[in-house]
Parts: sequence; C-alpha cells; structure tokens
Amino acid sequence: MTSSYIFLTPPGGTSATADETRTIRDGFTLLGFLFPWVWLLAHRLWLHAAAAFLLQGIGGALMDEPGLGPAGAAILLGVNILVGLEGQNFRVRNLAAKGWNEDALIAADTIGVAEQIYFSDRAAIAASDDAAAPDWQNKAGPNSPHGHATSLGLFGFDGGR
Repeated sequence: MTSSYIFLTPPGGTSATADETRTIRDGFTLLGFLFPWVWLLAHRLWLHAAAAFLLQGIGGALMDEPGLGPAGAAILLGVNILVGLEGQNFRVRNLAAKGWNEDALIAADTIGVAEQIYFSDRAAIAASDDAAAPDWQNKAGPNSPHGHATSLGLFGFDGGR
C-alpha cells in the first residue's frame, strides 16, 4: 500500500545530508492510537502529551461517575483517534515551528523506496546545477479553450498537479 512520506531539512541548511534529513510518514499511527500521551512524549511533543494525559484523566474520571460513563468513553476514544490520525502532523508542525523546512512529499510503498527517490533526486540536482529545471506548470493544450488547463476534475495546486 502506498504511503506519503514528508522530508524535512534542518534550519539554515541549503544542502542536507541523509543524516540531517528527517523522514516522517504521513498517515495513521497505530502506537499513537493505542498509547496517545506516551507516543507524544516519545516524540517530544510535551504540550500535546500533557493535554492528552489531562483529557484522558478527565475521561477516566467521568467513566467512574454514574450516568457519565458514555461521555468519558467518548473523550478517551476521541483523544486516541485524534492522536492516531493527527500525531504525525503534530510532529511535522512542531519541527516546522523550530525552523525545519518541508522539502518534499513523496508517495512510495516503503520508506526505503521513498528515501531512494528523494536522495537520488538530490544527487542529480547536485551533479547538474546548471541543468534546466523541468516545467511542471499545468498549461492548456493547443486546441483547448484558454483558461482551462485541467480536465476531468483534476484541479491544479499552486500551478501544479
């Protein structure tokens, strides 16, 4: 199954090496779903972990009260689902706030394939600095009406696909 991988480069660096670049899979995290605040602590997201711990404590306390069990269970499940679905995004946003740059988003079957694609592209760019960059602009064809560059519902994103 294909996943997306986000490549982040350290702040202030123009050419990052493989040791400096961070790769984060964009998607659901099972460990974040099962152990939300522990997972957040393991990834140094201190405030997120404190909020998750607090909310889970409130949910647990509500489950002990008669008649409030479903509300407590909903809070516990909500925290687990939120961290499972958005935990990786929390990591990316935390690094971006520290100055890290989102350099690439690559869809691949495994992280190894994604890293091969990313670093082979970087090696090719370094080898031919004066080579012309590919034109990824989404332009209209010669027989299409002006201003209609996309078709079949494939809308461009910032001029690209």
